[in-house]
Amino acid sequence: MRNKKLFFWALTSALAGFLFGFDTIVISGTEQKIESLWSLTPFLHGLAMSAALWGTVIGSLCGGWPTEKFGRRKTLLSIGVLYFVSAVGSGVAPDPIFFMVSRFVGGLGVGIATVASPLYISEISPAERRGHLAGLFQFNIVFGILVAFVSNFFIGKYMDPDVAWRWMLGVEALPALVYSLMCFSLPESPRWLITHAGNRDAGMAVFRKINPEMTDANLSTLADSVEQSVGDRKTAAKFFTKRLKTPILLAFFVAFFNQLSGINAILYFAPRIFEWTGLGGQAALLQSVGIGVTNLVFTYVGLYLIDRLGRRTLLYIGSFGYIASLGLCTWAFAAENFGIVPFCIFAFIAAHAIGQGTVIWVLISEIFPNRNRAAGQSLGSFTHWFFAASLTFVFPKMAEALPPSVIFGFFCFMMILQLVWVKTMVPETKGVSLEDMQEKLS
Repeated sequence: MRNKKLFFWALTSALAGFLFGFDTIVISGTEQKIESLWSLTPFLHGLAMSAALWGTVIGSLCGGWPTEKFGRRKTLLSIGVLYFVSAVGSGVAPDPIFFMVSRFVGGLGVGIATVASPLYISEISPAERRGHLAGLFQFNIVFGILVAFVSNFFIGKYMDPDVAWRWMLGVEALPALVYSLMCFSLPESPRWLITHAGNRDAGMAVFRKINPEMTDANLSTLADSVEQSVGDRKTAAKFFTKRLKTPILLAFFVAFFNQLSGINAILYFAPRIFEWTGLGGQAALLQSVGIGVTNLVFTYVGLYLIDRLGRRTLLYIGSFGYIASLGLCTWAFAAENFGIVPFCIFAFIAAHAIGQGTVIWVLISEIFPNRNRAAGQSLGSFTHWFFAASLTFVFPKMAEALPPSVIFGFFCFMMILQLVWVKTMVPETKGVSLEDMQEKLS
């Protein structure tokens, strides 16, 4: 990376993704203990498991407001505080209500992070490196997922089961504190400074740090294009208009199909799914670590390819991988050929990591105009988390009422629909500047 400062800023912002991944997945190692400890009914169990996700729904719905009003930097800093409070509260929770509220607070942080972090990275990145840098957010999500699975495995193996679940949840307070301190080094987004704060000079100063090789004339031209992208401020402030029809539909469907693949259900309930195949509890937790490793490795592959092959191509690759792996899983459970299920799950995770996992936050962050980017990111994030929360809430009931073959068959069918959507609606955004993208999709 030629500009080390730029990489450090992108990485710092992307660490919100690490906390996102850790926070949302760490509960997978505790869900059965929580269920038995407080004798939860299926309804309360689903509510406890999805409490953080309902927080993400609210956080993503409202996250565009502080991101636009107070700036990207202050919003990113506040996320670390929410994660810290949630980790401590979840670890010491004396009852299920306190536990759910603490998890909900962490969910608020996750929801706001999915608005502010990819948006910030997209706005500070040159077009030719935007996919790779914005993809760091997803890479840190899966790294957080892996660390959560590994942390759960070792804490579950070496600590008393009665307190292990508390440590699994509470250990997140340390990385949350480190992330919060690192956020003080971030500059404000130059595009926010120009389009929202009306401070062209400050915006150009940040652009100069990002692009030290650019002349003053080139920097002035860049700042001019950012200012001109706003157009009439009264018209630009409106969101649900014909002008934004294409990016709105793209943001909705990329988030919708992301969750209807079943990814969150599989990640959240991975130990339980592996136990369906006859694995014991410890072996199931170890297989879950395998999911985390697979996710991390293939997300790195996706990051390597996203600025080379493009977003649309990766969605094609992921769609075919989804259909093959989920189809085989459906057959395996129907035929009771459980031996291939772990391999099918790993293949599914690989397909997700290369395709939807790498693309979703990059695509949403780059398809909206400067003036509407926070609202657009909020729409995409809200859609993602609404369906994630809904699916996680109903999954325990689904697992009780339906055979696994039907559940996986449904996810496979939805991925066939995704393939059709990619073919008919998704444009390529590789290498296009944010301001040129606005012209392309208007």
